[in-house]
Amino acid sequence: MDWDNLRYFLELARAGTLVSAARRLGVDHTTVARRIQALEKEMDTALFSRESGGHRLTEAGRRLQPQVEAMEGAFRAVESAAPPAPDAGLSGLVRIGTTEGFGTMMLAPQLAQFAKAHPKLVIDLLAMPRLVHLSRREADIVISLERPARGPVLMSRLCDYALHLYASHAYLASHPPIAMREDLRGHTFVSYVDDLLFSKELQYLDELYRPDTFALRSTSILAQHQAVAAGAGIAVLPAFLAGPDPRLARLLPEHASFTRTFWISMPAEARQLPRMQAVWNFVRDTVDRQRALLLPEATAGPGASLRDHSQA
Repeated sequence: MDWDNLRYFLELARAGTLVSAARRLGVDHTTVARRIQALEKEMDTALFSRESGGHRLTEAGRRLQPQVEAMEGAFRAVESAAPPAPDAGLSGLVRIGTTEGFGTMMLAPQLAQFAKAHPKLVIDLLAMPRLVHLSRREADIVISLERPARGPVLMSRLCDYALHLYASHAYLASHPPIAMREDLRGHTFVSYVDDLLFSKELQYLDELYRPDTFALRSTSILAQHQAVAAGAGIAVLPAFLAGPDPRLARLLPEHASFTRTFWISMPAEARQLPRMQAVWNFVRDTVDRQRALLLPEATAGPGASLRDHSQA
């Protein structure tokens, strides 16, 4: 049986669509379809049900998936044990899943430089306003707001970060002054869409004040930031995103500050891969260098390397 066909099967099972699987594999979607057809012909059974929204595993496909995942794990173990070729450098693909604002503002510029220094290494940065699932192998390294709860996962606390209440200077100039929490009454807010929140850690407005009016709600923290900067209203925003923006002013510093935590994790079986070690430690170092931006009021402390970890 062709291992490549099984690898394509696994990617489609995880991604759910030909296009997404093809993007992960670096091929055209017709190649994925052709590989799946060859595997189904070889096994003489349908592994996927073709639906309008994508591909869903059949019963036969669900039975096959854990077996192929075990093969993948064995392959990774062999890959980890193999000595690197002399002067080979870092090579292969590392996919990082993270929240949208953190990935865009704190990681993207630095990762671009890291990849430039390692031309055989490909970095995929999934900076998304939703959860990226390590268990579904959507990414190799995941940075999340919630601590991974289970599975053979290498996990470490990455950093804390601060969030504050912000509004634009233009908005404040045309609205009643805000000196205490009670003064928020009657003001317009910008926030997340409640029923589309991807983490309970984003429910900070409930801790502060239940707004009377929303000018804009968005799943995107970058969209919220731009709306507030344009004068749409008041919002709780990460300090690393809003703090450097001269268009914005921080409100109620004594009453409207929040702290959240980012966790970094990857499959325990991948920890010995040189490319995974290098990217993991680079992300840690990148965050350490920017702690003053992440948590302005705190004294930056030393971060943890790959050696400083725990398993969930």
